[in-house]
Amino acid sequence: MPKTIDIPVPDLTGKLALVTGASDGVGIHIAARLARAGAEVIMPVRNKTKGDAAADRIRESTPGALLDVRSADLSSLASVTELADELLSEGRPISIQINNAGVMSPPTRQVSVDGFELQLATNHLGHIALTTRLLPLLKAGNAHVTSQVSVAANHNAVNWSDPNWERDYDPMKAYSSSKIAFGLFARELDRRSEAEGWGIQSNLSHPGITPTNLLAAQPQLGRPQDTAAVRFIRAMSRRGILVGTPESASLSAVYAATDPAAIGGGFYGPRGFQHLSGPPAEQPLYSRLQNADDARRMWQLSETLISASLPV
Repeated sequence: MPKTIDIPVPDLTGKLALVTGASDGVGIHIAARLARAGAEVIMPVRNKTKGDAAADRIRESTPGALLDVRSADLSSLASVTELADELLSEGRPISIQINNAGVMSPPTRQVSVDGFELQLATNHLGHIALTTRLLPLLKAGNAHVTSQVSVAANHNAVNWSDPNWERDYDPMKAYSSSKIAFGLFARELDRRSEAEGWGIQSNLSHPGITPTNLLAAQPQLGRPQDTAAVRFIRAMSRRGILVGTPESASLSAVYAATDPAAIGGGFYGPRGFQHLSGPPAEQPLYSRLQNADDARRMWQLSETLISASLPV
């Protein structure tokens, strides 16, 4: 059986946190740990029924947890804009934002309602649109923004010449590209915050390897049954061998967003063998995320793609 682990988290009473992808997998455990430390957690979810059920699960283990389930589809820029404008109108400073939601390797190329390749839209552009639109609230809260990448960000490369994968679509390469792009943007956010005095700390985390729904059966993505990879990962996780559990995998993002030792521009993930599982610790930044010029270029490209597709 896998060993249960936890980390100390500062008292977050009075803090407002936002966690994407909190309706299942790693995200629900991130939201639960923040709520247990006293934070009020906004949970933007595509499926409101699923989100409400996730909130009920958290309240079972943490009675009185302050949870706010909101509707938002990260693959839709209009939906992201609606959520952000709603929060801006409420005017409450955000102290923690953990960009965690994602989709992984649809077997055939799919596009969002805005015409973007689905992984680029959900893993990267939706989060970027949300974060940049919420900048006034993040500045007001001196926010810690943690962006969840993946071990896949240590492989392949950004598809600069064809970010939408309109040619030669490869599911895993497109996934890696979206996660590298996201990591580069997070680095540039921290650089700009420091240069402009925004007071925002932006860093990165990765969960290692853990059984979630990313590779499970998802007919809407063209995957009618679980992949062999996720069946293997589940078996290893049940036995506590090499890979983590969704609960242990959530701790890297929680640590990056809350621990006083976690710094802007830092990178945090499991410290076990090959960084696949175990308690979180700071790690060397993946080579594909180190180039500052690439980070600036990614910010500019992202702004261009988003601004061209946002509703007028």
